[in-house]
Amino acid sequence: MLSVSGISKYFPGVQALSDISLDVAAGEIHALVGENGAGKSTLTKVIAGVQPPDEGELRLDGRVVKWHGPAEAKAAGIHVIYQEFVLFPHLTVAENIFVGQAPRTRLGLLDRKGAVTAAREVLARLGVALDPQRLVESLTVADQQMVEIAKALIHRPKVLILDEPTAVIAGQEVVLLFERIRRLRDEGVAVIYISHRLEEIFQLCDQLTVIKDGRVVGSRKVSEVSRADLITMMVGRDLSHLFPPKPALTAAQQEPAVVLIAEGIDLGRRVRGAGLSLRAGTITGLAGLVGAGRSELAMAIFGGLPMDSGSVTCDGKTIRHMTPAMAISLGIGFVTEDRKGQGLAMLLDVAANITAASLGTVQSGPFLDRGKEQEVAESGIANYRVVCRGPSNPVATMSGGNQQKLLIARWARTCRRVLILDEPTRGVDVGARTEIYRIMRDLAAQGIAILMISSELPEVIGMSDSVYVMREGVIAGFLEGDAITEEAVMELATHHAQAA
Repeated sequence: MLSVSGISKYFPGVQALSDISLDVAAGEIHALVGENGAGKSTLTKVIAGVQPPDEGELRLDGRVVKWHGPAEAKAAGIHVIYQEFVLFPHLTVAENIFVGQAPRTRLGLLDRKGAVTAAREVLARLGVALDPQRLVESLTVADQQMVEIAKALIHRPKVLILDEPTAVIAGQEVVLLFERIRRLRDEGVAVIYISHRLEEIFQLCDQLTVIKDGRVVGSRKVSEVSRADLITMMVGRDLSHLFPPKPALTAAQQEPAVVLIAEGIDLGRRVRGAGLSLRAGTITGLAGLVGAGRSELAMAIFGGLPMDSGSVTCDGKTIRHMTPAMAISLGIGFVTEDRKGQGLAMLLDVAANITAASLGTVQSGPFLDRGKEQEVAESGIANYRVVCRGPSNPVATMSGGNQQKLLIARWARTCRRVLILDEPTRGVDVGARTEIYRIMRDLAAQGIAILMISSELPEVIGMSDSVYVMREGVIAGFLEGDAITEEAVMELATHHAQAA
């Protein structure tokens, strides 16, 4: 169906792609795998006509094609669904599906009834029972994703590229997405699936191609590759020890001191009577299904959401109306799950982002001392192994993993006591994950209490010294040591729902 042969792409000072070749067959789900910065996004843009290749050729259905823009590639049957949806929230589902190409009556007028009927048919093809007349802003993220796929299906795509489609969904929503992708494969669509979640590759895909540093490392049948093999192909080294060892507490050592206690926290219906305690030098996991209230509880502890009731005690000081400014003054840091929307100042450089939460330390009187700011940034870049061109590097041009390390570097400067990490490795490749895990253990070794929210059970098990599990806004249970298993976490996270 699609053949990429000898594709190279150059940008000023860098070769993004070098002699890339791969074949994607009709009726196949083909994984495109690699670390951040490996060249996946550039290759996708070349295939989709966003950027022309400098060398090599593309073949679609056996004939050489040269796109003069994404519209031409789309008209030929190549469609990309990016992580950031391109939807109009105040329009209906049907209007979004047919935006710019709504069906017309014989008189040339918009055929609104025909659009609704056609939208219902294409959604039914996906197995989605959505009202075409609902506003998109009222839909869940998972349903919005189905609208994006439906937009592609009206063009009868030959090649569908999905870029990190599960980054914003979890649980049953992922299961349903996979069912719909398999349905498209069975209809003969060639699917290119890009994901950092290796377990998804093994669950869903037929073939895989690994890219590293702009080159193809290899293409294999998924059934012939182990997880360890795939990781080694991606990063060029064995990452069997993905998680750093947990420190063992000997009988002679005292239990670490409690530095933060949250008690009786209520946030409307989202969090009810929740509490937890964090100990110095340990990593505490906060697990549960999506919607369980984990992020809301963490945000309340930091003061980002006002509590209806409850309190936070840090180093003996009890606060009932916490604010982010108070939290920072107490030595509490917060790395949000939405690093682009809520964490980083995307239009600023590395130096400005690292010092954003501690401007007082880089001032001379009322003015910003750029020299001090540069020194602090250079130290953060070195200590946290942030790959960039220096303190003046624009944050928007960096990979997701390096953006995440940059956020951690910012908060590590201010979080003397507690660091809250909400989904610390979301959208981060395997190599960057090992770096982030190392950073977390290093910070804990310095005596900082870490609260880690994660939707990935292997991460919860591998990194946590103890785990609180939330279910429907309440703390469902607490696990520590050898009792932290995937089965135990899931039992606590789902027990009520199963019993119901």
